[in-house]
Amino acid sequence: MDPVVVLTLVAAIVVVFLVASAVRIVPQARRYNIERFGRYRRTLQPGLNLVLPVADRVNTKLDVREQVYSSDPRPVITEDNLVVNIDTVLYYQITDPRAAAYEVADYLQAIDQLTVTTLRNVIGSMDLEETLTSREEINSRLRAVLDDATGKWGIRVNRVEIKAIDPPATIKEAMEKQMRAERDKRAAILHAEGERQAKILTAEGTKQKDILEAQGTQQAMILRADGEAKAVELVFQAVHRNNADPKVLAYKYLETLPHLASSDNNTFWVIPGELTEAVRTVTSAFGDQATAGPPKPAQTEEAATADADGTSHESRIPELDAGSTVSLDAATAADEAEKEAAAAVSDAKAEAEAAMSPQVPRRGQTSGD
Repeated sequence: MDPVVVLTLVAAIVVVFLVASAVRIVPQARRYNIERFGRYRRTLQPGLNLVLPVADRVNTKLDVREQVYSSDPRPVITEDNLVVNIDTVLYYQITDPRAAAYEVADYLQAIDQLTVTTLRNVIGSMDLEETLTSREEINSRLRAVLDDATGKWGIRVNRVEIKAIDPPATIKEAMEKQMRAERDKRAAILHAEGERQAKILTAEGTKQKDILEAQGTQQAMILRADGEAKAVELVFQAVHRNNADPKVLAYKYLETLPHLASSDNNTFWVIPGELTEAVRTVTSAFGDQATAGPPKPAQTEEAATADADGTSHESRIPELDAGSTVSLDAATAADEAEKEAAAAVSDAKAEAEAAMSPQVPRRGQTSGD
């Protein structure tokens, strides 16, 4: 083979190698640290970059995206001397690739150890109950310490979260019993409150019911009393408007007497003192009608004369002789009524009904003659 051709081929291969070594393509969200003869030169940005072949070389390739680091469970002693295992989750991002490569040998291990140390310092000042209920405070204190320490390493800690806090099995069992007792207590309190509220509502309903029933009874009694008052008033007005005869009043008085003993619970009843006077009045009235008899011819003539004069014969009051038997019959009826009230009342009622029934007019008494 011709030596010239061989040299040409070798030169071409060397040129291709040198060009390939001089060109560096950096992906997005990556950073390359370049060293020239073992000394940091610069950091390559994403895209096409040119370097000196043989003199420059890539030392570290770093990912500047936010990354997640989960640590293993670490035992931590609380203030009340209880050992708990705590897992943490760390969210960090490289902000300075040069510092991340040259300020710390292994930034992940450094962050992990710093997290454990800070966590033990924070948890050591809290008891178990406070540790379980103060996760936000623990996260804030961890983030403040890590962010301050990792700033010179070119790393920014965005968030630190406690993933799990595992107390010992005996502590878990005691906590479960405590929580169960608390739930039972709350359930008993709620049940008692419910019963109390139910009793209060029932009492209020009963009270409202009694009040409404009392008001209804009151209104009914008032209306009944008003009705009775109006009825008595109407009867009183009717009696006075019609100018009732004392005989009718005495009859009505006697008519209501049997109702005094109508109840089965009455063992005795009192007869008013006015009974004798009422019986005497009724008996006198009916005795007058019984002894009056048919009108005499003289009376008939007088009645006809009175009709002719335009005066009514009803306006004349019959005069009774002193020797008639009317007064004797009235006195006898009154004495008998005093001795035997029930019999007198029934007799007076029968006579009153007979007297109040319409009588057939006799010849010579018609007013049309």
